[in-house]
Amino acid sequence: MKYVDEFRARDLAEKLAVQIAAEAKPDRTYHLMEFCGGHTHAIFRYGVQDLMPENVKFVHGPGCPVCVLPVRRLDDAVELAEKHGVILCSYGDMMRVPGTKQRSLIKAKADGADIRMIYSTQDALKIARENPDRQVVFFAIGFETTTPPTAVAIKQAEAEGLENFSVFCNHVLTPSAIGHILDSPEVRDLGTVKIDGFLGPSHVSSVIGSEPYEFFAEEFAKPVVIAGFEPLDVMQSVLMLIRQVNEGRAEVENEYTRVVTREGNLKAQALVSEVFELRQSFEWRGLGEVPYSALRIRDAYAAFDAEKRFTVTEKQSREVKSCECPAILRGVKKPTDCKLFGTVCTPDNPMGSCMVSSEGACAAYWTYGRFREPAKQKAEAIA
Repeated sequence: MKYVDEFRARDLAEKLAVQIAAEAKPDRTYHLMEFCGGHTHAIFRYGVQDLMPENVKFVHGPGCPVCVLPVRRLDDAVELAEKHGVILCSYGDMMRVPGTKQRSLIKAKADGADIRMIYSTQDALKIARENPDRQVVFFAIGFETTTPPTAVAIKQAEAEGLENFSVFCNHVLTPSAIGHILDSPEVRDLGTVKIDGFLGPSHVSSVIGSEPYEFFAEEFAKPVVIAGFEPLDVMQSVLMLIRQVNEGRAEVENEYTRVVTREGNLKAQALVSEVFELRQSFEWRGLGEVPYSALRIRDAYAAFDAEKRFTVTEKQSREVKSCECPAILRGVKKPTDCKLFGTVCTPDNPMGSCMVSSEGACAAYWTYGRFREPAKQKAEAIA
């Protein structure tokens, strides 16, 4: 398949591995954060880490929209379904994420709440059309990649006069989170992590372009390379980051040129800007309150804003005790540092969102056998 098979060629991967080993200076360690969970899974699925020299370390970031959603927002969604009697539409990854007291959407559904798994915003609109006497709420989550379809759904609902459709908006923004990882005092109680460069997200960047990272790279003096999801994409991006670090540069480079441009998808950006505006602050799991890091629905489309249509109660939301998901999202800890990982917490019995989501770091470790790391490696990770 064009643009896939040629980026999985073993001989090219071996040549890249040799080049990376030759250019990585033996007297220093390179800590590279892959922000996107898709990169984490690619690294483990194709054994990219095993092709790296010992002094090139991957740091797993918070780039999983399901994982970074705070427990409080999930609890609010459950309340919408249970107390307001709405039909709550959600993507599949959110269904099993445990909220306070491990109450998830799927458990609420089992207890009688009308919660339906959907595959697109169009599914939610269809449900609203088929149930004119019921209020239908779309539980919208995701980074910049999934925001344009939500904007389309809102505009379509307005055009059709679907007065029983609204959106519980939880769309968050990538550049703000990257900056917060390095700059915010609120997250330092989780510990600090050294980062020498970032593998920039692929799909997000196809929408917003590479330009938004330029200020970040200059302000924090950290190089960013926009990387594709295939193994050769990741390895080439690692080589590009190593070269920047060695040369003392902190620039934005684009490895994923076959998809990402500097300006991004201008039509999608305009649509999002029309329907949404910035929130002053939004809570991220693992990062705390991050200023101007999320979107809310503009007043012009307030009729489709579930937060204005329904009132949810103030509640005390809590993480599952001993779950290290917040620290894992911060990059401070690895899944194997968590006492629950692989024991109490498994894909069949998840304690945190990092094990539930298809892009979560814990799910990646489990799926690709990284929980079998030798004891020596585990000790080094904890140290």
